[in-house]
Amino acid sequence: MTISRFAPKPSWLKVRAPGGETYNHLKSTFRALDLYTVCEEARCPNVGECWTEGTATIMLLGDVCTRGCRFCAVTTGDPKGAVDVREPEHVARALSRLELQYVVMTMVDRDDLLDGGASHVARTVQRLHELRPDMLIETLLGDFGGHLDYVDTTVDAKPHVWAHNIEVVRRLQRTIRDVRCSYERSLGVLERVKKRDPKMITKSSIMVGVGETDEEVKETLADLRAVGVDLVTIGQYLRPTPKHAEVKRYVDPETFATYTEHANSLGFAYCASGPLVRSSYKAAEVFVRSVLRPGDTEGANAMLKERLAQAQAAAREADIREGVAPRTTSELAARAASVLVPAGSLVRRS
Repeated sequence: MTISRFAPKPSWLKVRAPGGETYNHLKSTFRALDLYTVCEEARCPNVGECWTEGTATIMLLGDVCTRGCRFCAVTTGDPKGAVDVREPEHVARALSRLELQYVVMTMVDRDDLLDGGASHVARTVQRLHELRPDMLIETLLGDFGGHLDYVDTTVDAKPHVWAHNIEVVRRLQRTIRDVRCSYERSLGVLERVKKRDPKMITKSSIMVGVGETDEEVKETLADLRAVGVDLVTIGQYLRPTPKHAEVKRYVDPETFATYTEHANSLGFAYCASGPLVRSSYKAAEVFVRSVLRPGDTEGANAMLKERLAQAQAAAREADIREGVAPRTTSELAARAASVLVPAGSLVRRS
């Protein structure tokens, strides 16, 4: 069955529009720093919730992907090797001045680059570690064409979480993902991360509602756990445009709850499963609850607040290092914009 794109969505997929002081503050700051978030580009329904908690997802290596998956709204094309070589420094400096406790760095697939962009990502992570050692970093990366030495490059940069999405169940890989992606390759990349650094926290994500069965979802969970994946998210696929894959079903919250139960039974450290869950959903909470405060809800909540306070203090210290007085909220965007070169002006356009 295919659901018409004009059909009303179930009540559990409706959310309040994002807003509030923290959300508006971060939004204006991202624009002033010429940083673009996947949260906005993908119109994520959780943007307000995540930003309020001090988490955001930044996209590296431009906005043109060399692959064309049928679920993704990112522009497909050939960047022809264009790379802003100063982006790692720019992004690290910009992020160091934001009151964030957790940042997710993701990327478009760059099959046009010799190493798929691995060294670029690694430099960004390493520089941010230097500027903000308190900030937790997650990298959500591609498969680098199956070249495991490029995977090693990103692992050696020591993000706190290394993520790669398997996206859909095995049977639907060729239907939904680009032909250059594969179920086996995704599992192989995730397995390589654990072999390279057994202590690295690994993470993956599954979309549902594109034609899979519940048993296939459980099979995919088992395959991810078999290669050592620690964290998993499961969410409802929503069709971005009529040109993209159709929604076959809206999975109800009760079914998502059964996915969580199954994931827990397989030994995942944490499973975030629900209609509005996305791959980077409340990333700080996933990390804290699974690693820093397992099984301790009250302690995890307290630590999240503590880390946010630390992030705010570190952002003020970054101002001092730049030779400016500690900021007020209203001064942040204007002052940061005057210090940093806009990343967009450094990218070669074909």
